[in-house]
Amino acid sequence: MSFTVIIPARMKSTRLPEKPLLPIEGVPMVMRVAEAARKSGALRVVVATDHEAICDACRAYGVEALMTKASHPTGTDRLSEAVEMMGLPDDAIIVNVQGDEPLIPPEVVGQVAELLEAHPECAIATAAHPIRDVESFMNPNVVKVELNAKGEAMTFTRAPVPWPRDHFRKHGMSSMPEGHPSLHHVGLYAYRAGFLKRFPTLPQAPIEEAESLEQLRAMYFGERIAVLVLDAALPAGVDTQEDLDRVRAVIREEKAKRKALEAH
Repeated sequence: MSFTVIIPARMKSTRLPEKPLLPIEGVPMVMRVAEAARKSGALRVVVATDHEAICDACRAYGVEALMTKASHPTGTDRLSEAVEMMGLPDDAIIVNVQGDEPLIPPEVVGQVAELLEAHPECAIATAAHPIRDVESFMNPNVVKVELNAKGEAMTFTRAPVPWPRDHFRKHGMSSMPEGHPSLHHVGLYAYRAGFLKRFPTLPQAPIEEAESLEQLRAMYFGERIAVLVLDAALPAGVDTQEDLDRVRAVIREEKAKRKALEAH
């Protein structure tokens, strides 16, 4: 199969100014993301940005870049413009990899694309992993997804679902029941290009506004979303200086391990 990875990269960031260009072991963050995307099996990797400095960095590292509007309200709107600029056919599969996820496992990027190809009735594929602790289950910043028998999303919500009523009544809320089907949604998406072209024409849905979850717009207008269930959480992205320090340490350690192996 063939698929394209598009990496939206905005220069403005409230917590980390010029985040896409911050160096990680001498390489700009967005280039680290592009490196991972290239290992996923993608036919094409493109950075969609709103700033010339990011385009310049991409050219320096041999990564394709597109200059998109700075006014897009969402990353999906930016993807839509990029798809139109690239002239991709409606059945093309696009994986959206965020520009602040340098530790994204390449194999998962490919798996989400493969899942969408295997579900022609779906416009979108995404990923999730089991929730195993009460704190995450109750946290509204941990988005949950419930699945039907086909492995498609029935809803996305910030609420704690499904509620383990009998377990909590019997044991209190100190633990989750064994094998409970609560899933934490991961913000990795594969789309059909035709859906991305339609997306900007769809008005916001009431449920989307209430939950502040963009994917609910697609479901509100009848689109189906396939969900890849992972065994564990993906490495976290970079939102703060602490996140950046953590990622730098991980990549520094990986680099040291490679050098040690080469020395032997």
